[in-house]
Amino acid sequence: MAVQKNAYRQNFTLITIFLVFISITFVVALFISYNLTAKYVENEFASKKIEVLEQTIKPYNEFFQNKIPEITSYQGFLDSASAGKYAASVFHDYSFVRRVIFYDALIGGTTNMTVRKNNLSIAAKAVYQYWHVNNKVYGAEQRRTANEDDFREMAIKLSNYVAFSDTSRVSSQDELFKAFWDVKPDKISYTNILRREDVRIYRDMQMQGNSKGASYKQNMMTFYLDPYLMKVKNTHPELYENVSITPVVYDPIDSEGDKLITEVSFPGAFSDYKLFFSSAQGYLTAEINRRFMPIGAIVLLMTLFLMLIGWLIYRNLNVNMKLFKLQYDFINNFTHEFKTPVSVIKIAGSNLRGDGELTERQRRHYGKILDEEADKLNELMNKLLSFTQIENKSITLKEEEIDIENFISRYIDTFKIKYADFKIKFKINGVETFYTDPVLLGSVFQNLIENAYKYSHPQQKELFITISHERRNIVFSFADKGIGIPKNELNNVFKKFYRIENQYNQNGSVGLGLAFCKELVNFMNGDITVYSKVNEGSEFIVTLPYEN
Repeated sequence: MAVQKNAYRQNFTLITIFLVFISITFVVALFISYNLTAKYVENEFASKKIEVLEQTIKPYNEFFQNKIPEITSYQGFLDSASAGKYAASVFHDYSFVRRVIFYDALIGGTTNMTVRKNNLSIAAKAVYQYWHVNNKVYGAEQRRTANEDDFREMAIKLSNYVAFSDTSRVSSQDELFKAFWDVKPDKISYTNILRREDVRIYRDMQMQGNSKGASYKQNMMTFYLDPYLMKVKNTHPELYENVSITPVVYDPIDSEGDKLITEVSFPGAFSDYKLFFSSAQGYLTAEINRRFMPIGAIVLLMTLFLMLIGWLIYRNLNVNMKLFKLQYDFINNFTHEFKTPVSVIKIAGSNLRGDGELTERQRRHYGKILDEEADKLNELMNKLLSFTQIENKSITLKEEEIDIENFISRYIDTFKIKYADFKIKFKINGVETFYTDPVLLGSVFQNLIENAYKYSHPQQKELFITISHERRNIVFSFADKGIGIPKNELNNVFKKFYRIENQYNQNGSVGLGLAFCKELVNFMNGDITVYSKVNEGSEFIVTLPYEN
């Protein structure tokens, strides 16, 4: 048993090493995945601000690219009323526009607000201001305007465009932007874009000095914007706890030192402002934990899967080890079973072959010994052969009607002759005959009765057999008062080549008896079970179908 214990220790050590390795791998995998998740969230905190900016600034971009250029479609024919409607639509759709200044301009005209550049006069015939309060739009003409500088700057740009643009081709977007747009912090000025034929007309006016006194309408508008009226669209609330609009020069106060912060500047007219993002460390930790949970679950499942594979490998190795041991024991025991009768036969044969003359009594004695030992060898070979045939389903049931009382009495008489100290009793309840294979049933009886004698105490060789009819089955009970079977061995006694280690089976049991019985009973479409207590006895119950 030293080899087996050593193998057990080796297996236990390997299992321990495997479990420690899996545990360390699991912890390291969790640690790495958590750190990677935390790093990924922090990177997103720094990069996803662009998406928030894009969604927040989207109304401004739409206003800048689509709404303002609508002025060009009027071709300079906006008046105070139509300019008011246009301003109302601006206020309705774009809440960050505080007020609109409309210049009803003339190219070639002269008023009290006239800019002359490149021999071309551009004048403001009237200036109107529009604003809104509580969703109501108000407008008024300005007699004295504080916006003359805006008008003058736009007029100079327009005059330069007329004087120097190339009318033989379509102007590029960059050229148009420089000539007709003026973007300053919190303010955008715009004048409607001239057509090439209009530019030629105005260029002729420059060359002639506007001698004819003709004038043409032109529209200019200045939009005053308030960035604090923009709606912040936090598209990633899981990352950013607070998002606010602040001046570019804003620096976080010391109390925000425990927070993660980032920022991104607005473009265009809002370039003096930025989006300021801040999140408490605990806020991001909650997001990290939320994202880590499925990753941790996957790591756990993979670890459990590896442990399952390891357990299956261990179980297979353990089963193979047990099978090897069983086969090893079987060979040893089977060899011992053969060796004993062969030795006896050899001794008897040597005596018969000796030089001395034998008496009739001695010759009969040796003949009986040879006959008995040959029967033992034959019985052993038949048992092994029958077991193999039953396992391979190579035999068929030969059922016939048997008288139960006569059948049992025959086997009891045989064993009483064989074992004089064996006390066997039986009782039959409500059944006389039934159909089965008498040879197979006899093998079951012989093995169970033999076991009852073999595994009983020397002074208590007793067996009680009960036969009863229960529903569609016939039940055979073999109850002895033997040494019993330990509880942890009950599931193994019907296994092939398995032997319980005790003093009663050291003389050559090969572990086929109960396994043979189980195969026989199963082959007859029945079942066999065992109930046992150590030092009190065992009861084997064989259940067979009663009806043919």
